[in-house]
Amino acid sequence: MNNLPTKFDFDITRYPQLPSLSGVFVTGTDTEVGKTLVCGAIARALRSKGRLVEVFKPVASGCRKTPAGLISEDSEFLAWAAESRRTLAQITPLRFGPALAPNVAADRTKSPVNLNVIFDAYRALQNTADVFVVEGVGGLLCPISDSFWVIHFAKMTGLPMVIVARPDLGTINHTLLTIHAARTAGINVAGVIINRYNPDPKCSDDSEIAMQTNPQQISELGGVPILALVPDESENSVSNAVIGPDTQFAIDSVDWDKILSAAS
Repeated sequence: MNNLPTKFDFDITRYPQLPSLSGVFVTGTDTEVGKTLVCGAIARALRSKGRLVEVFKPVASGCRKTPAGLISEDSEFLAWAAESRRTLAQITPLRFGPALAPNVAADRTKSPVNLNVIFDAYRALQNTADVFVVEGVGGLLCPISDSFWVIHFAKMTGLPMVIVARPDLGTINHTLLTIHAARTAGINVAGVIINRYNPDPKCSDDSEIAMQTNPQQISELGGVPILALVPDESENSVSNAVIGPDTQFAIDSVDWDKILSAAS
């Protein structure tokens, strides 16, 4: 029998309680699935409804060095999308240079992860906006520290979760695993957004058939709504702070008021 210890422990009682805020927590099935772009579009969608929006990303790696310190491109984009009045350091309190998992980046740069910096920054969000868009880093089981992962922070916030997924072959497995992990931890999954969706109506090969049928498979097998199919739009650029009109339309079409009211 395998009696090796496991770190799949989603107990958050050993961490301090965080304030109850109105908003959504956005995670991805993997890195580079476009969750930052989606977060920005959500922030803009909520702003268009007259909401005062703030954004938060607890940790970022792959940051660039500047005379003022490490800067996260994702944080810059989120700040632009929300028209945030807060500093980039307040939006993303922990930043690392190497483009690695945060705990590995921290170890290699000899910069221990101070979770209290994240918790204090999140508490400071109170009374700064009507609604908040929080973005994780990497996937849901991405380690921030060795024993504290994105899933722990997501559970601590109590926010409904939006999962950003790939459109192509393999996404069913990745997405269902993410849904399962979230529900195992007691997190409310509001739905899935499939990014870079570009089906070929001719269904000329297996890859196109997979892309066209994946949304229904995820919805039925995962028991979740597909909130939006975001197109693969060439105009989209986090680095240039551009959200294409079709992408924004897809996110605007989601009933965000319903998601927020169901969580309150």
